[in-house]
Amino acid sequence: MAGETILVIDDDAAVRTVLTRALMQAGYDVRTGANAAAMWEMAAAGEGDVLITDVVLPDAEAFEVLPRIRKRRPELPVIIMSARNTVMTAIRAAERGAFEYVPKPFDLSEMLDVVRRAMEQRQRGLTEHNGRVGEREERLPLIGRSRAMQEIYRVIARLTQTDLTVMILGESGTGKELVARVLHEYGKRRHGPFIAVNMAAIPRELIESELFGHEKGAFTGAVARHAGCFERARGGTLFLDEIGDMPMEAQTRLLRVLQEGEFTTVGGVRPIRADVRIIAATHRDLKQLIATGQFREDLFYRLNVATVRLPPLRERLEDIPDLVAHFIEEAVSEGLPRKHFTPAALDRLRQHRWPGNVRELENIVRRILAIHAEEEIGPEIVEAELEEFAPAQAEAITGEEGDLSQLSAYAERWLQAHFARHGEDLPPPGLYQRVMREVERPLIAAALAATGGNQVKAAQLLGINRNTLRAHMKALNIDMVKLPR
Repeated sequence: MAGETILVIDDDAAVRTVLTRALMQAGYDVRTGANAAAMWEMAAAGEGDVLITDVVLPDAEAFEVLPRIRKRRPELPVIIMSARNTVMTAIRAAERGAFEYVPKPFDLSEMLDVVRRAMEQRQRGLTEHNGRVGEREERLPLIGRSRAMQEIYRVIARLTQTDLTVMILGESGTGKELVARVLHEYGKRRHGPFIAVNMAAIPRELIESELFGHEKGAFTGAVARHAGCFERARGGTLFLDEIGDMPMEAQTRLLRVLQEGEFTTVGGVRPIRADVRIIAATHRDLKQLIATGQFREDLFYRLNVATVRLPPLRERLEDIPDLVAHFIEEAVSEGLPRKHFTPAALDRLRQHRWPGNVRELENIVRRILAIHAEEEIGPEIVEAELEEFAPAQAEAITGEEGDLSQLSAYAERWLQAHFARHGEDLPPPGLYQRVMREVERPLIAAALAATGGNQVKAAQLLGINRNTLRAHMKALNIDMVKLPR
């Protein structure tokens, strides 16, 4: 590493000292500066093999100087560090062509690894300048300073610079559609439309028409031509939410579109080019669905080009104060009264399991603001709301007849919460079929697994005849092959 020099720019002397010591112990030479002027002077003079800089400097933001540095020194890898631990900071760093974004406080070993990778890239001559510099500063809905969210921000920032197909995985209520919108609004197709479609909310007989459109007279009731989601999203992004609920026949058509880059409407003959970026999302285990024949493995690999895994709220409880503050500001802007959550109230929120994740937290905060007169919200108010509206705690369901009441009670609470999440609106039509399908699938799959795929035994276990079981398996896209026990 002899002769390899790292430029460290930060107005915090402690940070400069710690970084300098670690870098020198790793064998690098180090030059430091405390402001943007020093950064520009050293970089413009050709000094340094890697630049590490904080965003906020006394005389200017680093983002204001980086375009000039990138123009003068396109081969210089730039590592951005910041205590502004937001997705916007990560995106701006990526837009300015930064090699990597490292949130503060950082782990020294992680920083040294980033420096090593930056140096290797420089030596290979692979550093590229991304000249797309945005000036968008609107507040984004992704909130959190936890390490788990910092990694999400870094992944999102990289993906906004590509047109790759993305799969977003996460439990219900973790913010999958928010991530999809950020990828669109800060991506290459941001000037095109963003079309979101929920596979679980569309009757299965209408899914192909909704996705690909239909011609007049294609089927009974098709009184006019209908442009599907692929056509409406042309030049933009198509977000396929709950992709795990897509029927098998629609999966086959979607795979063909991804392979061939074109589609035809239902009843149409003229191929239409599919000019969209696909972002898919699901809360379900697609590999398990593949194993049971409910999801195509080849489609999974077509969709799973890049993956974003959103952590459940219980894995980032330190973000709850920031999330609560964000939801209060949103609610106040809509006319609800401002209230203050005491530290004890926030501690009680951190103790909750949050089966409904961020969406559940938002609903709790809004309800408290709306119905409680107190300006200061203490733990007793939070406790009362959690007890009344939180879903039942997960209890062991043994399968004995007497325990089915637990399942019924859980379903009742879940449905109450589901209706509450829609506020004054109602859920999309077709709720009965969606709920029954979600119950039938695991029930039939469990019976088949318990009997090794023997349909006669599974039908006897369920108390239905074999033909009825086969009809349900076909409707639910459950593979009819015999499973090993």
